[in-house]
Amino acid sequence: MYFYCYLAEICYLCTLFLVLKHNMMTSAIEIKRVENKRDLETFIQFRYDLYRGDKYDAPNLHSDEVRTLSKEKNSAFEFCEAEYFLAYKDGKVVGRVAAIINHRYNEQWQRDAVRFGWIDFIDDVEVSRALLKAVEDYGREKGMKEIIGPLGFTDMDPEGMLTRGFDQLNTMATLYNYDYYPRHMEQMEGYEKDNDYVEYKVFVPKEGMPDKMRRVAELTMDRYKLRIKKLTKQDVFGPAKYGHKVFDVINRTFGHLYGYSTMSEKQMDEYVNMYFKFLDLDMVTLIEDHSLEDHPVIGVGITLPSLTRALQKCHNGRLWPFGWWHILRALKFHKTDIVDCLLIGVLPEYRSKGANALLFYDLIPIYQKYGFLWGETHVEMETNGKVQSQWMYFDYEQHKRRRCFKKALV
Repeated sequence: MYFYCYLAEICYLCTLFLVLKHNMMTSAIEIKRVENKRDLETFIQFRYDLYRGDKYDAPNLHSDEVRTLSKEKNSAFEFCEAEYFLAYKDGKVVGRVAAIINHRYNEQWQRDAVRFGWIDFIDDVEVSRALLKAVEDYGREKGMKEIIGPLGFTDMDPEGMLTRGFDQLNTMATLYNYDYYPRHMEQMEGYEKDNDYVEYKVFVPKEGMPDKMRRVAELTMDRYKLRIKKLTKQDVFGPAKYGHKVFDVINRTFGHLYGYSTMSEKQMDEYVNMYFKFLDLDMVTLIEDHSLEDHPVIGVGITLPSLTRALQKCHNGRLWPFGWWHILRALKFHKTDIVDCLLIGVLPEYRSKGANALLFYDLIPIYQKYGFLWGETHVEMETNGKVQSQWMYFDYEQHKRRRCFKKALV
């Protein structure tokens, strides 16, 4: 009998020790709100430090991070509000996260959701738990009923946590994360799948054009009077405002998809200035409907040489002193084997007419001329079979998967 009492006392003490240890570890995590420019710089720098030397990550340019996260510079703050948090342990930064409320998205989709984005952390589940709790608490303070993410301010920001493809090169338009991130999410109480994305590696034909694509594209041009439009800088920035026409098609193409909120005119101006100033317009293709008097744009294909290797050579995401040269080599001299398919969209009413084939009918010869071996698609919802069917003309493989999570805030 004494033996069993003694054993029970030992078990009690062991349990007490573990509880005390857990509480000590938890209390060691300090969450601080970003309050000023110095804090914001720390928030941005943490990502560069955490992924320094990683051969798959595509670091964002520092200037782009400052622009996106600054309330004075990002037009998304017309309809978004946000706070940023840093996690400290033993006086050292060990994690970061953004809490974002996109009021336009919430109204459009009838959700009361706070988003978590820009989430990065060391391999310590107490850190990731504390970061998510900070976002949850912020959401509750604002009357939100659920937390979703990883998501940015809008669909133009990277979204989804990588769950497959950790040994694949990332793109500048998507998020890369270590394989322990989703393992941490599995340990978070209440979090479940909200949406999954897939990505594809699509191989450029070594020569010629796939016969089926050629037939569909030529039939489409003949039957429906659809025409390829190549842009000039004057088209984009002149009175014709083709830049706005491009993003109007994007609004109408992706408006029904998960996480999307319609772009405003001010955002369109911002994105036109951000992207079109450095794009190789040979790698941008529009489709117009010439059966209609005003020749409206009905399809968009925006692609560019992969910048991932060049971005990895920009120290802490900065173009100076030598980062600009690596970016220039990729953009202007195509010193890469990979093309990134940033935005591929055709209005829903034209998809059954074969308009998607027309985009690559124009782009494939350009890819072959530049020596690209394969293309990286942007994220596609796993249920979006119509978009994925456009890769049937090529050899391809589905090599990455991402997930957005959700949790009810009760």
